[in-house]
Amino acid sequence: MKRTHLPLNALRVFDAAARHLSFTRAADELAVTPAAVGQQIRALEDLMGVVLFRRTSKGLELTDEAGAGLAALRNGFLHFEDAVQAMQAGQSSHVYTIAAPREFFAAWLAPRLAAFRAANPQVRYILVDGEMTDFTEANLDLAVRWTDGPGELEGMMLGSAEWVEVGSGDWIGWPGDPTPDFEAETEETKPPIMVGDAGQAIAAALAGLGRAHVPALLAAGTGAPAVPCQRGYWLVAPLPQWRQKKVRDLVAALTQG
Repeated sequence: MKRTHLPLNALRVFDAAARHLSFTRAADELAVTPAAVGQQIRALEDLMGVVLFRRTSKGLELTDEAGAGLAALRNGFLHFEDAVQAMQAGQSSHVYTIAAPREFFAAWLAPRLAAFRAANPQVRYILVDGEMTDFTEANLDLAVRWTDGPGELEGMMLGSAEWVEVGSGDWIGWPGDPTPDFEAETEETKPPIMVGDAGQAIAAALAGLGRAHVPALLAAGTGAPAVPCQRGYWLVAPLPQWRQKKVRDLVAALTQG
């Protein structure tokens, strides 16, 4: 197969499906439909003349043929990413593109970024609102996510995994509520007030609309007792970005102390 004819998009889909062993989860990662993932896999199988997956009673499994090439394929993608990073290094060595939840940026991240820039005045920031922004589409260096770990990415926790209760009265629910019993599924048990994120939950509680469980890092100084939980704020990036010197420098500054 000629290099110019490599089915790179289909190979990327195969890599995602192999990691998750699920077309549905691969589709979520790639922001496409499960049907589109299936079409790409079938086209790749037809092109190469091998079967890549088999369905069993336990779910999706890789064939021996698929497993034989997977490590080399992933190394190849890492080399591609390294090549792109090297080509971008000249103009972006001091530019950081960072995605973070708005409330976390205001309460915790902004003053630390300011301190880092004061010590490194050549640094420039491009800040993107939102936890789940796609690294490739937004050309991100780092992202902050409220989650239970880095998942497939490299990462370090910022602060501690704790929540506090703010406000009083009726419960205020939000999608990342650290107490799963309040992520209700029925109209009868759903909290009477639902908001979009932790920042809105805090604002609603402070306005007297009710009480909410929110990340402790966002409610420092309230005096409320902190309770350990599974989720925390994680600073994450794919391995190629994580290995960059400029990213390592900023990660060290944000996680020291």
